[in-house]
Amino acid sequence: MINFEDFAKIELKIATIKSAENVDGSDKLLRLVVDVGEEEERQVLAGIAKKYNFQDIVGRQIVVVANLEPRKLMGLESQGMLLAASSEDGPVLLIPEKDVEPGSSVS
Repeated sequence: MINFEDFAKIELKIATIKSAENVDGSDKLLRLVVDVGEEEERQVLAGIAKKYNFQDIVGRQIVVVANLEPRKLMGLESQGMLLAASSEDGPVLLIPEKDVEPGSSVS
């Protein structure tokens, strides 16, 4: 259990996927470039390649944790984490019901 103050530190935002590609040497990771409503786009690495084709997710909106410390995976820096539900078939992206402005807060 975490207290409310710790939960309130997490910044969940809507991001639009601008580009996506497979990560060389990984059958799980996709490299996403996302717009989170900031001046510069971010790179997010996500373990969704077995379920999602990189060509099919460009333009989709997703939910990301925007204030995680960057982390290196496969020699690349990930500047956030997307949210997905776990299912028997693999990850399922959490997406807004309709398009909203990139950077919109999720609460």
